[in-house]
Amino acid sequence: MIAATKAKLSPGRLLIDGQWVETAKKFDTVNPATGEVLTQIAHASSADLDRAVAAARKAFEDRSGPWRKMSASERGRLIWKLADLLEKNIDEFAELETLDNGKPIFESRHVDMPMVIDVLRYYAGWATKIHGETVNTTDAAFTYTLREPVGVVGMIVPWNFPLLLASWKLGPALACGNTIVYKPASLTPLTALRFGELSVEAGLPPGVLNVVTGSSEVGRQMVRHPGIDKIAFTGSTEVGKEIMRGAADTMKRVTLELGGKSPNIVFADADIDNAVKGAISGIFYGKGEVCNAGSRLFIESKAQDEFLEKLVARASKMRPADPLDPKTRMGAIVSQEQMQSVLGYIEAGKKEGAKLIAGGNRVSVDGGKGFFIEPTIFGGVKNEMKIAQEEIFGPVLATLAFDDLDEVIAKANNNIYGLASAVWTKDVKKAHVVSRQLKAGTVWINTYGLMDAALPFGGYKSSGFGRELGEKALEHYTENKTVWMNLT
Repeated sequence: MIAATKAKLSPGRLLIDGQWVETAKKFDTVNPATGEVLTQIAHASSADLDRAVAAARKAFEDRSGPWRKMSASERGRLIWKLADLLEKNIDEFAELETLDNGKPIFESRHVDMPMVIDVLRYYAGWATKIHGETVNTTDAAFTYTLREPVGVVGMIVPWNFPLLLASWKLGPALACGNTIVYKPASLTPLTALRFGELSVEAGLPPGVLNVVTGSSEVGRQMVRHPGIDKIAFTGSTEVGKEIMRGAADTMKRVTLELGGKSPNIVFADADIDNAVKGAISGIFYGKGEVCNAGSRLFIESKAQDEFLEKLVARASKMRPADPLDPKTRMGAIVSQEQMQSVLGYIEAGKKEGAKLIAGGNRVSVDGGKGFFIEPTIFGGVKNEMKIAQEEIFGPVLATLAFDDLDEVIAKANNNIYGLASAVWTKDVKKAHVVSRQLKAGTVWINTYGLMDAALPFGGYKSSGFGRELGEKALEHYTENKTVWMNLT
């Protein structure tokens, strides 16, 4: 039985210039665990977006306005206050995220929302530490650099970690003094709208944070809009390419955190039990709807039989269930369309000759209206197969065998993506050798999926460019200005 919600579900409106705005056009947001409509959401028109951008531009450029007059210390305190308000309302936010996305409440409450709070506090601390340098060049001049905010930042956020991935952009953008137009995914707008309410409550000046909801067309208009200076995007590689093309005419700054098909490499000398646990969480956390999911599992041949036996046994205990149940570890796929896409990949794996050794089916939970799929594992996968090359974005694991180090590095790197990777071995030298040769933005050794606000995250190759989190993210939200003063 799917539990009843306690969260307040009001019809969504747009947040523009500190005011909540109604729209003529609406769309539904659906609970993926039940297939039922949660509430209606406002769909921004071109005129609505123009007003949001104008509000952000005014808040940024008005030198007598509250945002430009605000000290870095005051900005930091405001961001910290946002974190405090989120912490105060953490149970509500976790439930909204689970209702909208279908992820287990355990993940929303104990992983996603705590990290959002941590990210905001991390960047609140950075607000007073963003500065230029005095550079000694010649006795005839006084030379220095300034770090200035980019301007109006357009944030386009995906549906898999709706508020968490937003915070990765919100934190540095606000700390650096930018203003924001924030578009959440149309499938998961609820926490964005509630966060907009918190921003008003915290005292963020009007126009500093604007929230516009709608279809992908709203995002396309943001990319082309001449009033937006930077686009921060997380999503698919195909959409990332479209954003690069669309941003060219207005020369927008762009950062792209895109898809992945991350290799998870297990050597025979690894702690097999721990590696099995890591492989399970690496692919089935977040229902596999994770850009850095360890969806290609390479197992050294001499350990393969033992490993797969333990892997399948553990996966078979993970049963899709009510996402609001604290005991659930496998929730609902985000939408019917995404579920059908994942099921299509499972059929493709079978047709290409991979052996289905666990799962593979849609699951009925509470009458079968929701979008649930069993944890799925394929054996006997070849690296050139579709399920080993393309991002599935669901709970589907492709397992591949290898015999030596050079072979597995070549296979691991033989993919268009380069977001993350992992190595499991007790041999420290081997771990570092492999880590240096993997073409990926993150390498985990004897673990999978750990993140921290202080460490940069991003990809190589078709996984995008730019970095989120850590000090490195600040570079994408500031411009460097050089100043020369003649002393002769």
